[in-house]
Amino acid sequence: MLRVSRVLVLLFILFLSLFALDAFSGQASFFVKLTGFVIHLVPSLILLGTLLISYKSPFLSGLTFLLLSFASALCFETYKGALNFLAISFPLTVIGALFIVSHVLNRRG
Repeated sequence: MLRVSRVLVLLFILFLSLFALDAFSGQASFFVKLTGFVIHLVPSLILLGTLLISYKSPFLSGLTFLLLSFASALCFETYKGALNFLAISFPLTVIGALFIVSHVLNRRG
């Protein structure tokens, strides 16, 4: 189950990273577009860092993903629309729960 959690995180990171490509639209200079692209990738980099923590402590990673889910609901106001919540915040909740469940199952067996 731990592998499934990690694969889901990678897929979610790729999904979020697609939104960063929007920074290359418009009439700004390449440097401004590149700066916007990097700024848009910050949430993906945070998730990647949390994924790296999971190799050392799946339980801590699960708690972090649950916290990030709560933070994303508040910061991005995804609680105002069901589709936004299901696309951004809910996957983090599911991933966090999977990490915690896999930690509990590994401790038992």
